[in-house]
Amino acid sequence: MIAAPEIPTDFTLLQESETHFSSDTDFEDIEGKNQKQGKGKTCKKGKKGPAEKGKSGNGGGKPGGPNRMNGHHQQNGVENMMLFEVVKMGKSAMQSVVDDWIESYKHDRDIALLDLINFFIQCSGCKGVVTAEMFRHMQNSEIIRKMTEEFDEDSGDYPLTMAGPQWKKFKSSFCEFIGVLVRQCQYSIIYDEYMMDTVISLLTGLSDSQVRAFRHTSTLAAMKLMTALVNVALNLSINMDNTQRQYEAERNKIIGKRANDRLELLLQKRKELQENQDEIENMMNAIFKGVFVHRYRDAIAEIRAICIEEIGIWMKMYSDAFLNDSYLKYVGWTMHDKQGEVRLKCLTALQGLYYNKELNSKLELFTSRFKDRIVSMTLDKEYDVAVQAIKLLTLVLQSSEEVLTAEDCENVYHLVYSAHRPVAVAAGEFLYKKLFSRRDPEDDGIVKRRGRQSPNANLVKTLVFFFLESELHEHAAYLVDSMWDCATDLLKDWECMNSLLLEEPLNGEEPLTDRQESALIEIMLCTIRQAAECHPPVGRGTGKRVLTAKEKKTQLDDRTKITELFAVALPQLLAKYSVDAEKVTNLLQLPQYFDLEIYTTGRLEKHLDALLRQIRDIVEKHTDIDVLEACSKTYQALCNEEFTIFNRVDIARSQLIDELADKFNRLLEDFLQEGEEPDEDDAYQVLSTLKRITAFHNAHDLSRWDLFGCNYKLLKTGIENGDMPEQIVIHALQCTHYVILWQLAKITESSSTKEDLLRLKKQMRVFCQICQHYLTNVNTAVKEQAFTILCDVLMIFSHQIMTGGRDMLEPLVYTPDSSLQSELLSFILDHVFIDQDDDNNSADGQQDDEASKIEALHKRRNLLAAFCKLIVYTVVEMNTAADIFKQYMKYYNDYGDIIKETMSKTRQIDKIQCAKTLILSLQQLFNEMIQENGYNFDRSSPTFSGIKELARRFALTFGLDQLKTREAIAMLHKDGIEFAFKEPNPQGESHPPLNLAFLDILSEFSSKLLRQDKRTVYVYLEKFMTFQMSLRREDVWLPLMSYRNSLLAGGDDDTMSVISGISSRGSTVRNKKTKPATGKRKVPEAEESSSSDSMWLNREQTMHTPVMMQTPQLTSTIMREPKRLRPEESYMGVYPMQPEHHQAPLDYKQQEEAARQQQERAAMNYVKLRTNLQHAIRRGTSLMEDDEEPIVEDVMMSSEGRIEDLNEGMDFDTMDIDLPPSKNRRERTELKPDFFDPASIMDESVLGVSMF
Repeated sequence: MIAAPEIPTDFTLLQESETHFSSDTDFEDIEGKNQKQGKGKTCKKGKKGPAEKGKSGNGGGKPGGPNRMNGHHQQNGVENMMLFEVVKMGKSAMQSVVDDWIESYKHDRDIALLDLINFFIQCSGCKGVVTAEMFRHMQNSEIIRKMTEEFDEDSGDYPLTMAGPQWKKFKSSFCEFIGVLVRQCQYSIIYDEYMMDTVISLLTGLSDSQVRAFRHTSTLAAMKLMTALVNVALNLSINMDNTQRQYEAERNKIIGKRANDRLELLLQKRKELQENQDEIENMMNAIFKGVFVHRYRDAIAEIRAICIEEIGIWMKMYSDAFLNDSYLKYVGWTMHDKQGEVRLKCLTALQGLYYNKELNSKLELFTSRFKDRIVSMTLDKEYDVAVQAIKLLTLVLQSSEEVLTAEDCENVYHLVYSAHRPVAVAAGEFLYKKLFSRRDPEDDGIVKRRGRQSPNANLVKTLVFFFLESELHEHAAYLVDSMWDCATDLLKDWECMNSLLLEEPLNGEEPLTDRQESALIEIMLCTIRQAAECHPPVGRGTGKRVLTAKEKKTQLDDRTKITELFAVALPQLLAKYSVDAEKVTNLLQLPQYFDLEIYTTGRLEKHLDALLRQIRDIVEKHTDIDVLEACSKTYQALCNEEFTIFNRVDIARSQLIDELADKFNRLLEDFLQEGEEPDEDDAYQVLSTLKRITAFHNAHDLSRWDLFGCNYKLLKTGIENGDMPEQIVIHALQCTHYVILWQLAKITESSSTKEDLLRLKKQMRVFCQICQHYLTNVNTAVKEQAFTILCDVLMIFSHQIMTGGRDMLEPLVYTPDSSLQSELLSFILDHVFIDQDDDNNSADGQQDDEASKIEALHKRRNLLAAFCKLIVYTVVEMNTAADIFKQYMKYYNDYGDIIKETMSKTRQIDKIQCAKTLILSLQQLFNEMIQENGYNFDRSSPTFSGIKELARRFALTFGLDQLKTREAIAMLHKDGIEFAFKEPNPQGESHPPLNLAFLDILSEFSSKLLRQDKRTVYVYLEKFMTFQMSLRREDVWLPLMSYRNSLLAGGDDDTMSVISGISSRGSTVRNKKTKPATGKRKVPEAEESSSSDSMWLNREQTMHTPVMMQTPQLTSTIMREPKRLRPEESYMGVYPMQPEHHQAPLDYKQQEEAARQQQERAAMNYVKLRTNLQHAIRRGTSLMEDDEEPIVEDVMMSSEGRIEDLNEGMDFDTMDIDLPPSKNRRERTELKPDFFDPASIMDESVLGVSMF
């Protein structure tokens, strides 16, 4: 269809003869195998040579000569970028801008083209200017090379990527300018064999540039130019068809009426149109082959996206020419792109094609070839891509239902349960189109029927069947939300749902099973909730949004409709399903969404009475907690003092509670007075009545029934006898808890007397004592209930109760004594920090079941969180947290997040006390190890190494800001030193203190000390040392030597001991985070603080880099090269000298001994230096590779592996573009002219596959 024009050689990269090939020809035929002699003009006039340029137009000496361009004065032949400025502002009408340029072109086309060339250069962000002299005498490739040299490589921004209001609309204005330019020139100028040839050559050359700005801008311009030419070609095609029809009509006339002159005119017009179309085809072919086939696989995702977006427009706009497999294959290939934005453009391009059903026949082969890829993209990691893939499949489904298999559809069905709402909504629309949009022909006659006979009846059943078949998902609320936008009428047909539940099935109709009825009730409840609340379920939205006026009106109308229907139907539904706990629980939630005013305005009081009677019957029949709580919440919803029905409901509620309270007191009296063991029937009656009262007390204030006394007697008897049934104790504790909370709420909300405060205080403290007794109960469930309630009560009645100006509640503040704190901590240690296999506390003992294990872990996490909350709010002493903190490493997977957050909160409260707690936890672990292994333990043992690793983790939690944690770290070292020297060795001072090995653990915190604090801590350490200790060199004294070195090293050697530290650290990566040797001189403190940047650098080096010689200078770094040490200097100058101590002067021998010790320390440090230097050499190559200075643009892309099958092996959506190592400045001159890898996006094995 499209032939390549003969573009002038000095402005083109394509030096081929004219080509013309049919619409089904592959445009990727770069070698010219399909080239033929074009029709029409056989010899194209090329661009004028340099000698002829000055003679074009009106001549070089006219007003359009070298000193004027577009009528604007020039300086040194440089034009003033007027086009770029106008397009950048985007304020003027683009039509007038283009018209002005056309007038300039007619006046002097060289000058106007120079203006246009500089416009494209300027739009690329290049500061260089193409002068008239360059335009006359330089080849196009030379001009581009010159502009590349003048391009500002230091800045990565250019107009298409710049931020700010002035650049926000630049892209649209730029594209509009190109479109208007072609539209205004479509009748004459574009056929002059000069303007379009020059522009296409320029854009083709720029699009092959290594500079990203040139490549991006020129590709966008070329693609928009191509789109405009496609539009011109389409118009030409239409005009040719019209002319042909007119010619045929005129020729078919009889000879007497035939106008030969008109025939000749029509024939001439058709010939001109054909020539113009050939010319346009040549231009499009040049752009497609010169730009598109290279740039659709560019290294930059934005450029690839531009190409795919535009080819989609071409296929949609001019389907007869472009909608064939030769062009569709590019979209199919690019669906495997590594970047989501490119895959997204592919899908949106295809949506525009599949939306037009007339084009479906041309897409059959493409659909069969790439359908599997589209289906797989519904699970794309980019949610936007997944949404568009589902929408595309919906269009495919509408075009032909036979294309998608049942498996393909099922892959989309399950996405209705996705947590990402746009994905779920798109999947819901697909589901609706597939299963619910079709209607039987006989349904047309019953559209006006309602209820069970309505057309929606079968659709509702289909929805229920689908919900039950999706066994992996049991969340009806998510299914309803997914289909809410597309199936609103179906989901709001509550009358039909109600009829399916209440009415008998019609003749020949199968009734709903029990499971189907339960599913229908759950779906019905979810639809009512969605209509009444107008927001998605939990996890599907960012929160409640503000409703529009229209949405509020719809909400009110729906609530009215719901109330009018179910105020009458709900009592009937409850009566029918009264014995089914699951159905009743869901049905009882409906009144929460009623408009209660309708009970009065609609004269529905008798139906309200019927509802209250049904609720009362359900309370008497059921003992299930969920059912009873649903009844309680229903009474709470109906007992609204704003409505006139309040008195009626309140009376019914009071009668029910009266009967329950009287029955409970009567049963309890008989139950407690029996001298023998309680009868099982009596125990069941007490438990069932207590369950009902507890459920109602959760939502209602039952203070006037004085339930504290009877519950207290029940619990006290259980403590005395020890044979109280487990469930009775659990519910009695919960009910008593509710009693206390309701009394506290009553006192807080209204003015109360002193007697009320004292009574509540007494009840609360008695209740805490009862809970404390039950912490030692033999039954685990009872202990867990007592612990949870006790933590809640202690939290509520802590000093926090007085916040917010409630000082009158000060008498209620309760602080637990040490015994209670100890019992709470013991419970945590015994029931939380246990192995999974040891936890046999489930009711059925099914710990092997994975779900039971997860539930048990969730329960233990809640117990730990309850106790940690007491620590955080200082209800219990902070030092009790030591037993929690020491479990950090052992139970990191289960409770690491809770313990870490507790550390953070306690540090915010009191940094020093938190540090003392951390060191206390390490001391406890050290003592436990001593008790287990004795004092002669192996410091390379896993137990000791584990304690050191825990200390390292603790040190990391202090962060990088040493000033904030200065006092806390110093106090930590003080306590650690005291602990290490606390137990002297019974064998005398010549033997190390029993806890001296703890200094090896303490050295993990040395890196957190400031330099001046290290000196202070060292002085404090020497108070505990004797002169003989400083002279010892045996292995048992290594912890002291290691700790002293960490304090003397000035922050360079923060943790590592000489022998044991290396052995215990062998399996860790700690040495990669320590400080490299900088070899710099010691500077005064004031000089160190002179620059914030240098301070940060020093601090970062202190925290993270090992003791080693200076690493090789890295390219692209901000660090200043430190002074290099000579090997013979050892490391004597790096470490500060020991501070002077207040001791007696040493004699000559002692001085020699001190000098010898210092030499030994220097030798040991030098050994470490050599070891770390070897590590640095080993990884030096990778460091250099990672830190090489990048060139301005690296457009080469590597492809990993080979792809055997296009649809199965190409999983690009989970990969990122990998670029090869950048070339440094010395290697830039070695770059080859062709900067692009043919397999930059996909492997050659893919590109070589015959797709169709």
